[in-house]
Amino acid sequence: MIRDIDLAKLRSLLAESDRTGLQAFFNAIHPTLGAENLDSLHQEEAARILPLLDPEKGAEVFAHLEPGRQVELAARLKRRDLAALVTAMSPDDRVDLLKRIPEEERETILPGLAQAERNDILKLSSYPEGTAGAIMTSEYAALSPDMTAREALDALRLAAPDKETIYYAYVLDTERRLSGFVSLKDLILARPESRVGQFMHKDVILAQVDEDQESAVRKIAKYDLLALPVVDANRCLVGIITHDDAIDVLHQEHTEDMEKLMAIGGRHEAGAYLRTSSWRHFTNRATWIVGLAALGLVSGMIIHGFEDTLTSLLILALYMPMVADTGGNTGSQSATVVVRALALGEISPRDVLPVLWKELKISILLALVLGVLSYGKVLFLSADSELPPGFNLGPIGLAIALALSLQVVTATLIGAVLPLAAARLGKDPAVIASPALTTIVDITGLLLYFGTAKMILGI
Repeated sequence: MIRDIDLAKLRSLLAESDRTGLQAFFNAIHPTLGAENLDSLHQEEAARILPLLDPEKGAEVFAHLEPGRQVELAARLKRRDLAALVTAMSPDDRVDLLKRIPEEERETILPGLAQAERNDILKLSSYPEGTAGAIMTSEYAALSPDMTAREALDALRLAAPDKETIYYAYVLDTERRLSGFVSLKDLILARPESRVGQFMHKDVILAQVDEDQESAVRKIAKYDLLALPVVDANRCLVGIITHDDAIDVLHQEHTEDMEKLMAIGGRHEAGAYLRTSSWRHFTNRATWIVGLAALGLVSGMIIHGFEDTLTSLLILALYMPMVADTGGNTGSQSATVVVRALALGEISPRDVLPVLWKELKISILLALVLGVLSYGKVLFLSADSELPPGFNLGPIGLAIALALSLQVVTATLIGAVLPLAAARLGKDPAVIASPALTTIVDITGLLLYFGTAKMILGI
């Protein structure tokens, strides 16, 4: 939480163009807090502060801003100031920014960068979005297997200021193929005269440059890594994915999955709620909602088709919401569990039979418990209800309980099979599972409800 006194101090330093004071202010706090302070100011104020900071500190603070805010501020900076900021940014953050800003603005920035930075930008930006190559950085520490531990430590000491991390150093042969890696701890504990190739780790966990980014960051989480090397088809090291970038990707993927589960389309960007216009929110949500509302007319047609059944026994209408809600809840539970397991790589579409068998067993247990509860609920709540001649509350409760139990089983299986089928067809399971599930379960639930009532009660 940014205090008003901090903002007042910032505005005072800015009004006086106190470069030393501003630098001292931002140097004394973490870049994340610096970004929060900038974010609390007007765009014009923030754009005036950034050029007054040390380039490295300004780049750190700028990198912690939300992507939309970065683009807004970049548009307000002078070309010279923006080029200096981009130069000081880490390669992956630099490329992410340049991908977001308009092409004409990007073309004016590139000539102001050194040739090495331009080549690095062109290389990193060539990898497709969503791949490991698109989120990696080229700032990694590399060693030769012939180096001694003492020489390796000296090399890392010199390289440290320009590298993303030196806790892992990657051992490359003469053709830059990845041979192994050593940690900083390995180098410190090794005898100074021992060769790196003698004690390096050869079993390297790595990612291919065209591998899906979610698959790559799962390896970081699974193996508890600080960084993951990324190689090309020839096993040449082209970059690394650090744990902080992995967290960003997981956060982005989580946001995307949550919004897709709720039938929200468009771009799925974390932290962009207030910056997104109401119209964009509307268009993101309207497509699925309108489509499913149209499909929901089928439910109305089913109810209309069983109008005579409802007319002859109105008590059935009282428990329709209970059956529909229970089916929706159990189906959503099943879909959520399966989508999560697919996302974590715990199961694949080929596991459809084991998954359905497990969900069937679970649904039968749930159906038994919920069926008994619903039967008791009907007997308790409708004990004083007036029934048409020839009908008793016991058979009615049995029909409702049986319909609810069947609904639980079918909804659970539908919730499991939809994301598996979507994954098998190469579609996003989260897009299909939740939006389509509710409507399908409503339709099947109504058919089961009225079909069971007609069969048991003879109406």
